Amino acid sequence: MTTVERTQVFLLPDLGEGLSEAEIVEWRVAVGDIVTVDQTVVEVETAKAVVDVPCPYAGRVVALHGAAGEIRPVGQPLITIAPLDGDGGAGDEPAGHATYREEERAGSGNVLIGYGTGHGGSGRRRRRPRLAVAGEPPAAVGTGAVAQTDPTGPADAAPAGTGVTASPGSSPALVISPIVRRLAKERGVDLASVRGTGLGGVIRRADVEAALADAAAPAARLAAVPDAPEAHVGLAPAGDGDVVIPLTGIRKAIADKLSRSRREIPEVTIWVDVDATALLETRAAINAATPDAPVSILALLARICLSGLRKYPQLNAHVDTEGQRIVQSAGVHLGIAAQTDRGLLVPVLRDAQRLTTRELAAELAATTAAARAGTLPPARLTGGTFTLNNYGVFGVDGSTPIINHPEAALLGVGRIVDKPWVVDGQLAVRKVTQLSLTFDHRVCDGGVAGGFLRHVADCVEQPALLVANV
Repeated sequence: MTTVERTQVFLLPDLGEGLSEAEIVEWRVAVGDIVTVDQTVVEVETAKAVVDVPCPYAGRVVALHGAAGEIRPVGQPLITIAPLDGDGGAGDEPAGHATYREEERAGSGNVLIGYGTGHGGSGRRRRRPRLAVAGEPPAAVGTGAVAQTDPTGPADAAPAGTGVTASPGSSPALVISPIVRRLAKERGVDLASVRGTGLGGVIRRADVEAALADAAAPAARLAAVPDAPEAHVGLAPAGDGDVVIPLTGIRKAIADKLSRSRREIPEVTIWVDVDATALLETRAAINAATPDAPVSILALLARICLSGLRKYPQLNAHVDTEGQRIVQSAGVHLGIAAQTDRGLLVPVLRDAQRLTTRELAAELAATTAAARAGTLPPARLTGGTFTLNNYGVFGVDGSTPIINHPEAALLGVGRIVDKPWVVDGQLAVRKVTQLSLTFDHRVCDGGVAGGFLRHVADCVEQPALLVANV
């Protein structure tokens, strides 16, 4: 039996949550590499998150199906592996692989959701990041046949599909980060014309952005609109042409979800101005007592929302349109709107009602940081029952936000600013914010929604009221 006959093709796995495709962000391996069971081989971006995908087979990589930036449907070939045998098989077996041999032949079976399977022992082989050299042909990308590599080629050749073509006669450009390659491609920057300021002349993101800021920097024109002014794909330099931004990945998922929310949910927004002075004083007192575990204003607002949802469970619900029923959730799965480089995400804290205020603060900080870093698995971005949106961080007072479908309500919080306020008949300067509640009018009427918002406002103005409800 030949090596080609014994190859194993790993298909892009079902990533869950109704996802049908993923975009290849970065290959973590190249043709010719030896991989072990459950080693991460590629980073992909779905409509919900950027995730690592582990391969259930071990052996030598003989083909990569797809290049960085390419969309791959679920169930289509992703990578082809030639198993190693005791006599070298597809290539010389490195020391230490014998103990993996039974798993290699069977495959781990752990092919769902790209966050590994717990085999994090020392046997896993970590690869040093490779430099993509502009002007050098990329390694072959398999389309079913076995791709070959040139053993005499440069040691730092780029992984398949990640090279950037340089202009004839230009000097090679060294690129490590796939983010830098994508940025340059989207904005039409010729990497061969960019001077790298990183170690060894490596081109960094700042170098590409500096080239964009330079009016004389060359820009590749990637698209044009017939019978209309010229257009650029991606965030092109300012000019007379239109800017065309592809609606893909997370941005497309956000657009689809918001459009569906507006189509299906008859939403209403109500709001109230509140004096948050006492809430700020309460937070300061808590943090002064235990400075090693600080509590944020957002955590206190989350605690207040949980108190309100306990009193008004109608808002912790969703409408099942197919079943023609309203489903009130037993637990509060609290969504927190977080602005990231990839768009607005809403990570979820499941069963938030079981957490103490300090635990809420810690979970909120860790979750929003992970969302911005792109390390949250897709499961953490779905299943919310109520969302808290602190749009005050953008310096605005109010908003009429769109409900995070299929939830029934969303509480928005504006910035906290000094304003004149009447206290006991006297004018005073107080810390004032605006709270808004957007709710699905199918799940409740104005009395319930107004009661919830008033409860939240009263707890913000008099935090002692919160103690009576916990």
